[in-house]
Amino acid sequence: MTGTAPIAAAIPHRHPALLVDRVVEVEPGRRLVAHKAVSRTEACYRDRDPKAGEEEYAYPPGWLLESWAQSAVLLACWEKPNPDVLAGQVALLAGLRGARTLAAVLPGSVLVHEVEMVRDLGDTAIFTGRSTVDGAAVLEIGQLTLALRDADVLAPSAPETPDTPDTPERS
Repeated sequence: MTGTAPIAAAIPHRHPALLVDRVVEVEPGRRLVAHKAVSRTEACYRDRDPKAGEEEYAYPPGWLLESWAQSAVLLACWEKPNPDVLAGQVALLAGLRGARTLAAVLPGSVLVHEVEMVRDLGDTAIFTGRSTVDGAAVLEIGQLTLALRDADVLAPSAPETPDTPDTPERS
């Protein structure tokens, strides 16, 4: 359905932090299925010894979770894309419950992220789902909560200008 260019037009993540390659199914406001192909060229493997054993190339659980979470952000923003974290609504992770990694994911695997929206509260969305490789579950998400906040509210305010000069006066 879509590759990385349309994904980058919908969410602010960019290489090497963009961890979703393709959206293959979407029912806006309900569910989304996305793919991520894991390869040995991932940034997380950069410092690995090329002769290291297979166990050294297990995809990091944090990256697995991030990839699934980016799929949830895509579903949340599908009808209102926002590729700029400095404008519009920014998706922030607000909570995570019941996340379990079930098996190692190795290079050559294609992750299939299945995301279901449990509830949409306007400025907050709740998701559940899982990731599979060749039909076997590798990650389960009990509940992930995203908070959607206006970028201008999140931007740091300008520092106040002091009433006195920065340097002391000399007489």
